[in-house]
Amino acid sequence: MKVKKAVILAAGMGTRMLPSSKVIPKELLPVIDTPAIQVVVEEAVASGIAEIIIVISPGKATVVDHFKPNAELERHLEDRGKRDILEIIRLSNDPARITVAEQRQPLGLGHAVLQAREAVGDEPFAVMLPDDIFDCPRPCLRQLLDVAEARDAPVVALLKVARSEISKYGIVDARADGDRTYELRGMVEKPAPEKAPSEFAIMGRYVLTPDIFELLAAGKPGAGGEIQLTDALMALTARRKIYGYEFEGVRYDLGDRVGFISAQIGFGLKRPDLADRLRAYLKSVISQE
Repeated sequence: MKVKKAVILAAGMGTRMLPSSKVIPKELLPVIDTPAIQVVVEEAVASGIAEIIIVISPGKATVVDHFKPNAELERHLEDRGKRDILEIIRLSNDPARITVAEQRQPLGLGHAVLQAREAVGDEPFAVMLPDDIFDCPRPCLRQLLDVAEARDAPVVALLKVARSEISKYGIVDARADGDRTYELRGMVEKPAPEKAPSEFAIMGRYVLTPDIFELLAAGKPGAGGEIQLTDALMALTARRKIYGYEFEGVRYDLGDRVGFISAQIGFGLKRPDLADRLRAYLKSVISQE
């Protein structure tokens, strides 16, 4: 099971980050100075992905434009001798073969994945959500791909969450089946904590097989009139084994205000050019409390 394609879902309206996402797509909001969409694309490329399909909604073409060369900007930087910034800019130019699929109506995560069906074709593929940013010793997606290739099966990223957070996520019913690996027996979308089958939530990285498209196409709209990816995954468990992997690393939710701020701090403290000043500032703030 070799995966060479990834689908990045960037069609959402970004309501959790309004008003900043009113004009600027939330996928272009930065982690320090790098747009979230670029962080995700870099993870995909570092994981061995050669082709990326970005699913966008009407009016969000700038998400894809970010990866196109900007000759005027590059010439401006060249003329002023700003070679260091120029090299950084050029690294974002065409990092992989990028194509676009469009979700014309906001009909759910599953519906967004379905829009990439033609571009993916009849082969396994990854799905990545730009709201979820990972800081891992190995790219999070690469961790999942290793399990998918070893088990020849779909895999989703798992994170153990606090019971107070359970109702925000899709929670799995899982049986341990190896180091950090679980066989999924079912899943429940946003259950009450007392009804949750476990404390493991699905995060925004998936490795899927193409038979998921048939299930998505046949799926009936669920909550909010949306086609849920979780429903298709539950149906897929009746056809084949699906695994969850408790990834090694840290996950930040860029769609949550505290998660967004935490990502700036977490990644900022790892930047040699920022860490000392940022650490000093944080100490000064804490000392004033």
